[in-house]
Amino acid sequence: MNASTANPDEIAQFARLADKWWDGDGEFRPLHQLNPARIGYICNRLCAHFDRDPKSMMPLQGLSLVDVGCGGGLLTEPMCHLGATVTGIDAGAETIDAARHHAEAVGLEIDYHHILPEDMGRESRKFDVVLSMEVVEHVADRVLFLKTAANLMKPRGAMVLSTLNRTLKSLALAKIGAEYVLRWVPAGTHDWRKFVRPSELANELEPHGIKVKNLTGLAYNPLDGSWRESRDLSINYMMFLTKTA
Repeated sequence: MNASTANPDEIAQFARLADKWWDGDGEFRPLHQLNPARIGYICNRLCAHFDRDPKSMMPLQGLSLVDVGCGGGLLTEPMCHLGATVTGIDAGAETIDAARHHAEAVGLEIDYHHILPEDMGRESRKFDVVLSMEVVEHVADRVLFLKTAANLMKPRGAMVLSTLNRTLKSLALAKIGAEYVLRWVPAGTHDWRKFVRPSELANELEPHGIKVKNLTGLAYNPLDGSWRESRDLSINYMMFLTKTA
């Protein structure tokens, strides 16, 4: 049997929620709250790497970008608004349908595909930017997933990842607290054993010519429900990486 990044249980769970992606008060509310911090980080890092002005109207214009595990399009649409030529891929057919319908409803041209990253990699498509946010902790084969994501990058391209660190603090807050106490996300959304330490991601990507350029934590403000960049990497973190020539 060929190795696959797809986890059928994870795909089925997100498929059941496919019509909820754009409900800011629903099951995906945490991602909506995370989005301003994620978008700011992505835009600023990409502008610095590709020598763009982050204050311009469309700072990512001319860049090709693929969002691997795009879900309902919560990041693909902002990236399109910033000027990138955007492709979104996801393992869930229902999820891609939801993303495609929402983009059409708001008049955005985004190239959505129900396809696994390893299958897209066989098409020899390459992108300036690869995003994969809150995905690596859900895949069946992380090493294969990261290798495939690296192969989607052009030389000197950029990658942005975000995930949850495997620490006792994340077990207490991101797993038990978020799922069973605060009910931010449905119970069973995460498996703490699949949370990933930054060093593990860095080591698994290095053989593919991918180097870490920045590592930033995320901190939650309970007063207004917002997130901001932080030096604390113990729960959520974002990683900016580049590919050698």
